[in-house]
Amino acid sequence: MNAIDLLISGEYRDPESGELLSVPTRSVVIADHLRGDEAELVRALGLGQTLAVVSDAATHDVMGGRVEQALASVAKVIPLRLDRLPHPDLETVEGLRVAGSRADAWIAVGSGTINDLCKYTSAQDNKPYAVFGTAPSMNGFTSVNAAMSVNGLKRSLAAAAPVGVFLDLEVLAGAPPRMIRSGLGDSLCRPTAQTDWLLAHHLLDEPYREVPFTLLAEDEPALFAESDALVRGDLAAMKRLARTLVLSGFGMTLCGGSYPASQGEHLISHYIEMMTEGPPTTFHGEQIAVTTLTMARLHERLLAGAPPTPRATRTTEADLVAHFGPDLGAVCWPELAAKRLDEAAAEKLSARISERWDLLRERIAEVSRPVAELRAVLERAGAPVAPPELDWTPAFYRTAVEHAREIRNRYTALDLAADASVNLLST
Repeated sequence: MNAIDLLISGEYRDPESGELLSVPTRSVVIADHLRGDEAELVRALGLGQTLAVVSDAATHDVMGGRVEQALASVAKVIPLRLDRLPHPDLETVEGLRVAGSRADAWIAVGSGTINDLCKYTSAQDNKPYAVFGTAPSMNGFTSVNAAMSVNGLKRSLAAAAPVGVFLDLEVLAGAPPRMIRSGLGDSLCRPTAQTDWLLAHHLLDEPYREVPFTLLAEDEPALFAESDALVRGDLAAMKRLARTLVLSGFGMTLCGGSYPASQGEHLISHYIEMMTEGPPTTFHGEQIAVTTLTMARLHERLLAGAPPTPRATRTTEADLVAHFGPDLGAVCWPELAAKRLDEAAAEKLSARISERWDLLRERIAEVSRPVAELRAVLERAGAPVAPPELDWTPAFYRTAVEHAREIRNRYTALDLAADASVNLLST
């Protein structure tokens, strides 16, 4: 059996501890096509007699309509169609909970936002959910966290795992090319996320696990080497991407958080989403493509030089209020305060860095990828590689990179570089 089947059956062995691992998802089906199989896939899950099927204006046309029609043969269907580009916030969740209050389970037809809304709603109501993906645009299908906006701050909130994930490769391959590139971008950050997590592990004794990255090792080399095949409609390439997205989500589930897939590159992206007014004009994974290259460059500069010497964190609560405003500043302050360094902590961290730097560099060299290689992966697929391609001005992007660490209590190279007065962006 492959890794997905082994995890579902509880027979996957942890590469470090040897213990058997399992995930709460009961069924993952990745096939060339699923047309005609929708009703049986859901019926086998035993989700109840009334199903709320959630889509938006775009995903309904792609797959939602056919799923509603198919499921009507095995259950009463409550069709819930959101506007195009729905917002992942608590207000939208409450609207879904009211509209689908009579449902026994949720069926998401979509990808990023639709999936996050349904998995968070599922957790709030303690009702199961399954998802039919319509685009390979992100790695959250199988994770137990949802990216939600809370009082203007992008948060990763505890959510329900899907009981079923169904990915029709023909549908995924027919998604807009930008959404396919987005999934590639979200997958490209494995090296930078692993590097940041290793930094926090070795320097601050944060917990770390190898299994999320072992799960990805089989598909990543070919996915990166043949990234251009994704936008040519190659179903074998699309299957590699789909498996990577599913397994990345399982990695987060096994670790109880987004640590293996969301580090400094995601903080920059979340900052930009927070501070940009109006509806989004870029996809999350497109942003991650660009921010991953930024973090990879920062890692290379940090690790190529002498051990950095962090000093006490200079940023104060007043600084955050001045930058973010009183409301967001007050929300961000506890996040930064939890990882700020005072003089004693800075001295202790400097000593540990001096002691472990050579060993850490060797370890990170084993898992990282050169910036040039990561950039080539994106360029072959026609994905964005620089801030101007996403209409981010140099000044705005520099501000984003400088302040991204302030929005979340997650220690990354952004923190180390800032406290050690290392330039965050290469000149």
